[in-house]
Amino acid sequence: MAHFRQNTGNKSAFLYLKNPFPDVMAFDAIVRSLVLKNPLGCTSFMKAGRNHPPVEKVREMYTAKFVYKDAKGKQIGYGLDMYTSVEGYQYGIAAVITNMANVTAHGGKARHIPGSDHFSVTLKCHDPDCGLFFINLSRERLTLSSYEDDELLERVRRWANGVPALAGAETPPAGRRRRGRPPLQVTGDIPA
Repeated sequence: MAHFRQNTGNKSAFLYLKNPFPDVMAFDAIVRSLVLKNPLGCTSFMKAGRNHPPVEKVREMYTAKFVYKDAKGKQIGYGLDMYTSVEGYQYGIAAVITNMANVTAHGGKARHIPGSDHFSVTLKCHDPDCGLFFINLSRERLTLSSYEDDELLERVRRWANGVPALAGAETPPAGRRRRGRPPLQVTGDIPA
């Protein structure tokens, strides 16, 4: 069962995921489902003369991490690139790996480290009774913020309980920091 922890101050609650999303496509499938199927029953609304959909993306960020290794397999550098769409993330990874000027400048080949990547999307939602609230989904955590009625938290909890990828953990799973993502792991074999 999803166990959300409430924060003090503005009403917000978060849920650590038992397992981080394995890749950007699994992550994006949950986001698309939330936007297109609207399982929380959000409604469209007007603000400043503009019509807004029931659920809309207001921010998205995808971070790809790389290490550079020389011909002997020694790590000689690392880097990260940030993108504002899934498509940009996918094309950007290919561009970094195949960029010969980048390879020359680093003196080694770039290897993408998918397990250390970070994904995050913030969605603005409108509830007819509770007004606007936000859902932030990251690779390892789900956060509900700016809500007033605890019924909304219960509705999000019921939805999360029905989505296996959103299975929650009481505390951050072992080996993961309290906030953010695990530290970049660059030891051992790195997949090509």
